[in-house]
Amino acid sequence: MTRVLVVDDEPQLLRALRVNLTARQYEVAVAPDGGSALRQAAEWHPDLIILDLGLPDLDGVEVIQGLRGWTSIPIIVLSGRADSSDKVDALDAGADDYVTKPFGIDELMARVRAVTRRTSRQEEELATVRVGERIVDLTSKTISGGVRLTPTEWHFLEILLRNPGKLISQRQLLTEVWGHAYLKETHYLRQYMAQLRRKLERDPARPVHLLTEQGMGYRFQP
Repeated sequence: MTRVLVVDDEPQLLRALRVNLTARQYEVAVAPDGGSALRQAAEWHPDLIILDLGLPDLDGVEVIQGLRGWTSIPIIVLSGRADSSDKVDALDAGADDYVTKPFGIDELMARVRAVTRRTSRQEEELATVRVGERIVDLTSKTISGGVRLTPTEWHFLEILLRNPGKLISQRQLLTEVWGHAYLKETHYLRQYMAQLRRKLERDPARPVHLLTEQGMGYRFQP
């Protein structure tokens, strides 16, 4: 079931969207402000976020920028700001679509389906990834040659493989894999990266695909 996080400070709109999305077989969570939206996104891992720009604590563009620091979750902006500069700012920050209030629920649902389809196609394209001599199938969670990973190793590896060439910060990885309570446990990252290299790199001591950016984070180089 597709998970949707709805972020808006209008209680009536939150209720209406929850009812309409649930009726269409989406699993829904809601957040009334930017801070709780960022926390829920990190902890609940939604498949899609519907985000209002006019939030009481953070501007919606700041929320988008915070999310884009660690995830490519599709974001549909829902806002009463009709000015084109607001739309450009939101899209430049990383939003996938923009719906202006007032809106029809059918239009919003069509946008949700369109963004979900695009994301599904991208996931299909990334279903299999070559890491050196190994083929990693992210759908079936199998690796050629009978290589086996633990669930945590899979989670760590998948984040890197779904963001080829992109530096993923230590903070992002710790939040995504273990949660906010583990932000200081950087030794976890070194340990699990070493394990992945032993299983996937031809020469674990001289990795060419699973790379460390000292003091910053990690990168998958295809």
